[in-house]
Amino acid sequence: MIEFIKSLPKAELHLHIEGSLEPELMFELAKRNNVEIPFSSVEEVKKAYNFHNLQSFLDIYFQGANVLIHEQDFYDLTMAYLLKCKEDNVVHTEIFFDPQTHTDRGISFDTVINGIHRALKDGEKDLGISSKIIMCFLRHLSEEEAFKTLEMSLAHKDKIIGVGLDSSEVGHPPSKFERVFKKALEEGFLTVAHAGEEGPAEYIWEALDLLGVTRVDHGVRSLEDEKLVKRLKEEQIPLTVCPLSNIKLCVFDKLSDHNLKSLLDNGLMAMINSDDPSYFGGYLGENFIQCQKELDLGKDDLKKLAINSFKSSFLEEAEKDKWINKINNL
Repeated sequence: MIEFIKSLPKAELHLHIEGSLEPELMFELAKRNNVEIPFSSVEEVKKAYNFHNLQSFLDIYFQGANVLIHEQDFYDLTMAYLLKCKEDNVVHTEIFFDPQTHTDRGISFDTVINGIHRALKDGEKDLGISSKIIMCFLRHLSEEEAFKTLEMSLAHKDKIIGVGLDSSEVGHPPSKFERVFKKALEEGFLTVAHAGEEGPAEYIWEALDLLGVTRVDHGVRSLEDEKLVKRLKEEQIPLTVCPLSNIKLCVFDKLSDHNLKSLLDNGLMAMINSDDPSYFGGYLGENFIQCQKELDLGKDDLKKLAINSFKSSFLEEAEKDKWINKINNL
């Protein structure tokens, strides 16, 4: 089954590029940029990746991001992720980046986006991996800060396809950013948002109705609301599920308890993603392998998950059909 999983072309739609910062690269960049980090070895960093909720992860995530200073750092970070994609047969990726994590440290928006974009262009040319960029607002910060970030992004509309919403979910409902998302939609951006991971199913309703999202990131708590399940099924609204992330952040106790199979069995447009793979124990291939084993997924389930990833992507229809046909012929 592992060989079959490797053979599946995949699209990844829920990946935070800062969350792909491996400890080895963190140390390399810290040394290169003369940045102090609160760890003395790679092993110590890995031991710190023992989270009890989303906030405990975010505390370390933001510390790690401090080593990212120059355009080349963002290029190296992104290229390292693309090489992982190549290993896992990820042929298309739509990555999130968090500009506020960097601009609040005095790093310019241009430095961040140009490094990421240049790597993605090289990834397409050299590795054959297509990609899109989605800019996220940090929901624990203010609406005013989000508006400032949106303003900065307008000069880069040729590089950024959409806006999203991430960071601490509980206590920061999507409705907090309704006006920012309305402005983003007016500017021609697509919208997505994290909802229904630690936050309630109600947040998913808000993301759909107030933010106009095309996709719901996570969405695993949707099964708590029958009316919501009916809507998600009828409208085939994608849920970008991140199984290993959900276990690492204690959304579920263990992978065998995960509701991914139930989401599929309910006719929902769910798929597998890796979220912050450096911190959560696995890139997309590893998420597929472990889910197959722990949830007893058959080949049809695996194909469905891969097909859903392309159906839910922002690729052109002809490109989607090309990859879906390849999967159906496996």
